[in-house]
Amino acid sequence: MGSGTTPLLVNNNDEEEDRKPVRAVVREFGNESKRLWKIAGPAIFTSICQYSLGALTQTFAGQLSELDLAAVSVENSVIAGLAFGVMLGMGSALETLCGQAYGAGQFRMLGVYMQRSWVILLTTACLMIPIYVFSPPILEFAGETTEISQAAGKFALWMLPQLFAYALNFPIQKFLQAQRKVIVMACVSAIVLVLHVFFSWLLMLKLGWGLIGAAITLNASWWLIVFGQLLYIFITKSDGAWSGFTWLAFVDLWGFIKLSLASAVMLCMNIQGWDAMIAIGFNAAISVRVSNELGSGNARAAKFAVIVVSVTSVSIGVVCMAIVFATRDYFPYLFTNSTAVAEETTKLAILLGVTVLLNSLQPVLSGVAIGAGWQSLVAYINIGCYYIVGLPAGILLGFTFGLGVMVAQAETRVKRWGGAIASQ
Repeated sequence: MGSGTTPLLVNNNDEEEDRKPVRAVVREFGNESKRLWKIAGPAIFTSICQYSLGALTQTFAGQLSELDLAAVSVENSVIAGLAFGVMLGMGSALETLCGQAYGAGQFRMLGVYMQRSWVILLTTACLMIPIYVFSPPILEFAGETTEISQAAGKFALWMLPQLFAYALNFPIQKFLQAQRKVIVMACVSAIVLVLHVFFSWLLMLKLGWGLIGAAITLNASWWLIVFGQLLYIFITKSDGAWSGFTWLAFVDLWGFIKLSLASAVMLCMNIQGWDAMIAIGFNAAISVRVSNELGSGNARAAKFAVIVVSVTSVSIGVVCMAIVFATRDYFPYLFTNSTAVAEETTKLAILLGVTVLLNSLQPVLSGVAIGAGWQSLVAYINIGCYYIVGLPAGILLGFTFGLGVMVAQAETRVKRWGGAIASQ
């Protein structure tokens, strides 16, 4: 009996040891997620505030007349939209250079890089002036009516100061983002947005200045953002990152130009609307994290940051897609009483949901490319995807299979729907 076997005991210590690596990964995932959201949250808020400047001006224009609404809408989406995409894209070169310089502890170079970007973007703004000046024939060639083209062209001329505000604003933002000072950007943008709403109402509606009031308010708002951020930089010296104006801004411009052009090609074709503002926030967050970690020689942390933001972004995309699918028969009626518009929107809901999911990851990958300095490679990929794959596929689906007819009808109704909402 003494030689009888005793029951085996489970070794809880081994199980606990197995759990430790999992807990460590979960803990690190949570810490990295906090670091990313500290950048992404204010960056998203800033982007939404700045995008809202044009959107709210368009809404106030809807209170004036259908022609004024069309003029502001076309100028915002076509002329200013092109300038926004080009300037944002070219300014994104700073996310690579400033981010890596900050990670390497070379703080003084951040101010030099920002000034180089100013030189390049201000020159680009001068080159884009003819687009504003000759916008009426350009818009007519693109299919707009003569009346709308002339009205939009006149408004575009009044909006030239905004173009140069873009040229200064985006480098400033990348300069601050690299140092993770996104709260400053968010506060300035929020204050300007509140002022913009009040003065848009005052000048456009109360005083009856119409589109002249719209141009004054919109230009002033963008320049207030620029001056507010510059004031912070000049007063605080940005912890040593700003040491004053320097002739080094004019040195090695060609390499900077190439990186800026590659960034513009990579990003400017992807700017769309409200949803893009969230994408820009994640793009900024991951580009800052990757460039900072690579600059400090910590490639492992950069890789882990990519995993965390990818999981986060895709998770948000899945939730948004599920919401679109679940409410496809109902959410159109939140915006319109037209049964025809609601039915067309419902038909496109599946495509919309899938697009939202796919677009949730794309800006993250672009941000990784910016942080690592791979803009040229991604620019070539974008060109291939758009013009070798996307354009032929669009022609095939639109003309061969006739799907373009439904999309065109829906687009026309949505345009009228948007105008009707703004004019109510």
